[in-house]
Amino acid sequence: MSQYDYDFFVIGGGSGGVRAGRLIAGMGKHVGVAEEYRWGGTCVIRGCVPKKLMVYASQFSEEFEAAKGFGWSVGESHFDWKTLIANKDNELERLEGLYQKGLANNNADIINSRAELRGKHEVYLKAEDRVVTAEKILIAVGGTPTRSSGAEGDELCITSDEVFHLEEMPKSIVINGGGYIAVEFACIFAGLGSKVTLVYRGEQILRGFDNDVRQALYEEMLAKGIDVRLMETFSKIEGEKDSVKTVTLSDGSSIEADQVMLAIGRDPMTAKLGLEAAGVAMDGRGFVKVDDYSRTNVDNIWAVGDVTNRMALTPVAIHESMCLIETEFKENPTKPDHDLIATAVFSQPEIGTVGLSEETAGEKYAKLNVFRAHFRPMKNTLSGSSEKMLMKIIVDANSDVVVGLHIMGHGAGEMAQTLGIAVKMKATKADFDRTMAVHPTAAEELVTMYAPSYTVLDGKRQES
Repeated sequence: MSQYDYDFFVIGGGSGGVRAGRLIAGMGKHVGVAEEYRWGGTCVIRGCVPKKLMVYASQFSEEFEAAKGFGWSVGESHFDWKTLIANKDNELERLEGLYQKGLANNNADIINSRAELRGKHEVYLKAEDRVVTAEKILIAVGGTPTRSSGAEGDELCITSDEVFHLEEMPKSIVINGGGYIAVEFACIFAGLGSKVTLVYRGEQILRGFDNDVRQALYEEMLAKGIDVRLMETFSKIEGEKDSVKTVTLSDGSSIEADQVMLAIGRDPMTAKLGLEAAGVAMDGRGFVKVDDYSRTNVDNIWAVGDVTNRMALTPVAIHESMCLIETEFKENPTKPDHDLIATAVFSQPEIGTVGLSEETAGEKYAKLNVFRAHFRPMKNTLSGSSEKMLMKIIVDANSDVVVGLHIMGHGAGEMAQTLGIAVKMKATKADFDRTMAVHPTAAEELVTMYAPSYTVLDGKRQES
């Protein structure tokens, strides 16, 4: 009989933690999974899923307008925020139930409590005021929005946690940030009819993405009426939590808005988790340090997902858990593969990308062939929309291998998932060229760009 209450204990009921807990329990191990808030974690409860539902909702305003060009007479439309939020909440409740059902069906103990480490084998369950022991422990608590911009009045701001639970849709909103969360919510609220101002301290939005994509999305956001203020920061936020607020920027200008949102990054939820008591090492920001196999410096404790400061994406957390299971329970040491991860930004138009940006690739390869198309897709002809698509294929000229692929436009995320396979398999541009086009689609541009738009030599673009 084991000397521990549990063979495996998971702190955190998000995608990574639940996947590990469910599958390990299914192997006959005694598993406990503790979650202090709601099951499903950031992605299901306050991230990817509710955000994507809101993206869908915000797109209908343009769809109604586009329908006229195709012969449809669309009557007067009206958006009801409360209906969207209620329907969103029903869907999240359904998904949360599925997460718990998966654990229960595999005989894992579902524990609705905050869990804190009291030692390398001891876990304190706050709601039950008791300590349980575990042979092996997984930390999968994820992250939380950064709540301080350094400006006076930050406490008046909301974050991506609270935005899903607003009682009323803001008629106006100021968003601080230039990453994918800030950009996505700027587009969501603009599509729903809010007056949106995006304030970002950098020279251009979406730092780290391909520069052409960044510029193209910036221009499309401006065309949609979003006021993007670059090279600016918050100096002061004044007002009341439930009334109009005034935001003063670093240039001295001010903006009035119903809501002010911080989307300036995320922090690990490791505060007061007891990691020090267990001897678990963290970096300067509080992220758990792990090796290539998701092991911490303590031999029986692992960590996966956003709490480890690797790649903060739900599928990555799940993949890390699957690798942990292979390594620790199936005698098949497996490292998570964090290379060439396809990602999407659900801006409007959306972005799908895999591999290196032109700028990063130019630092790695002596010569690049870049294939670029910036065009108005067929759907936007009759609709009258001026919105364009952008597609870029970045090729190492010496090997002909596609090292980066970037798309901005309708369906970009869906395309990126499929194209991620090709890039992962080190497909060459010749492979793309001999692939027959699917016509008429926007995606056919990816296999019909035969001549480079330009080359890059030693990191410098050479216009043809």
